Amino acid sequence: MKKTTMLRKLIEKDGVIVAPGVYDCLSAKLAERAGFPLAAITGAGIAASVLGYPDMGLITMTEVLGQVRNIIKSVNVPVFADCDTGYGNPLNVYRTVQEFEDAGAAGLFIEDQVFPKRCGHFEGKELISTEEMVKKIEAALDARRDPDLVIMARTDARAVYGLDHAVERAQTYAKAGADIIFIEAPQTREELQRVASSVNVPTMANMVEGGKTPLFSVRELEEMGFKLVVFSGSAQKIAILAMQELFDALKTTGKLDSVLDRIVSLGDRSRLLGLARFYEMEKKYGVP
Repeated sequence: MKKTTMLRKLIEKDGVIVAPGVYDCLSAKLAERAGFPLAAITGAGIAASVLGYPDMGLITMTEVLGQVRNIIKSVNVPVFADCDTGYGNPLNVYRTVQEFEDAGAAGLFIEDQVFPKRCGHFEGKELISTEEMVKKIEAALDARRDPDLVIMARTDARAVYGLDHAVERAQTYAKAGADIIFIEAPQTREELQRVASSVNVPTMANMVEGGKTPLFSVRELEEMGFKLVVFSGSAQKIAILAMQELFDALKTTGKLDSVLDRIVSLGDRSRLLGLARFYEMEKKYGVP
């Protein structure tokens, strides 16, 4: 079954879809091994891991696409891609959708910030007009060749114009044909509840530790009416903490005794990466 069709079927089923944010092949493999049916690529996570930059629109489509392609190849579950603003005007969006579809994305989203964009929980965001975003959605829908490819539209209007305007945009984007709506950075439980009921298509909630949106459990968000819940930066942020602890221990003591019980073995990592299969291939093909 195509991964796009797999994602469509997930959306059609009852119940919420939980997708951890992934940013490289290792995090994607771990998400798959944990049993999640969908992995959501975080653009902020890619900017951090590939360039060491904050999410300020500095990473290019080509750089993101290369990372996304590798992530998709590394797992068997469908993968949802963060395509920022589509990297330009509607013509850029058209190309972006086809490039990410060719890379194997099961779904993707574009947002209504100006280019270059910035993280949805940063200050200083600016938006394009509703009319221009509708044209981008139309370009995305025209560009997809696989009708099962899921197109999500994101609006960052809550931070710029308030929730009422964000809901108006969401309703317009849904009418334009977006399969899923994502209103970024609601600030209260009541706002989240309104977001979840604002359109007649599935909605997504993004949980960001330290962001503008209060954190709720998956069960609570499902009860509000969200279909998709993404924890976009959690895996990378906990990995940062773990690496900080390791490096601090090594720098201060010259040994890893204090953190050794939290380090996976070489064998564990090799099993995650499928080393045994490569040994078998060496035997099959007579590799010395």
